[in-house]
Amino acid sequence: MAGSALLSPVEVYDARRRHYFLGAPFDCIAKKTVVDLVNNCGSDARFRYVVTPNVDHVVRLNKNTMLAPCYDHAWLSLCDSQPIARLAKILSLDLPLVTGSDLTAVLFSSVIQNGDRITLIAANATIVRALELAYPGVCFRGLVPPDAVGSDPAALEDCVDFAIREGARFIFIAIGSPQSEKIAHAMLTHPEAQGIGFCVGASLEFLIGSKKRAPAWMRRAGIEWLHRLASDPKRLWRRYVFAIVPLIRLFAGEVARRHYPRLR
Repeated sequence: MAGSALLSPVEVYDARRRHYFLGAPFDCIAKKTVVDLVNNCGSDARFRYVVTPNVDHVVRLNKNTMLAPCYDHAWLSLCDSQPIARLAKILSLDLPLVTGSDLTAVLFSSVIQNGDRITLIAANATIVRALELAYPGVCFRGLVPPDAVGSDPAALEDCVDFAIREGARFIFIAIGSPQSEKIAHAMLTHPEAQGIGFCVGASLEFLIGSKKRAPAWMRRAGIEWLHRLASDPKRLWRRYVFAIVPLIRLFAGEVARRHYPRLR
């Protein structure tokens, strides 16, 4: 696994499970295995983090290769896109769907216990307060960074310092991509960083109910994106519309590389 020198051999998950598809890394492991891996990590373990690439991430990653280390060096990179999983299946690649929202819900229901210390780098203070009310037995420590944290080195460093200072077992970095991944990657290089970071987008908002997830049947059908678009069209329509053509091009390139290797 890229970046594995930062962890001991015991701490690095089996790199043979990692595949690159559409220019992004994906670990082919099921949700239950992910939860078991997380549960078996002690609070004093050296820092590692989880990313959940979706179509938006993949398209952005191919446009800006400077972001590649943020995904390559992740402990786990999980497929958060039904369309990507289905495209992979066409090429006989099984990418288990492990969305950030599903993973976050399972962690809060079966892994996180009363008395646990959780660090939140959140989009707003309302999220932090809602989690405190919903899980009164958990000790939350939250930071709301400025909107431009991804392009502000000082603000990004403040996030890293805050998370390291708090020393929590779990760090949820939920301020959108690629800001979250940049913070997690910066933490990885800090010698005092511990715990597990989760770059999980809007998952905390789904957890507290400030945003509604698509019905189960839409998720199974692979059209959760349509529900999100209908829920927030002003913010999302450009992202979804302008991702379609690049995704098709990336898939065409993937097909060419796999079936016509001499064209690489």
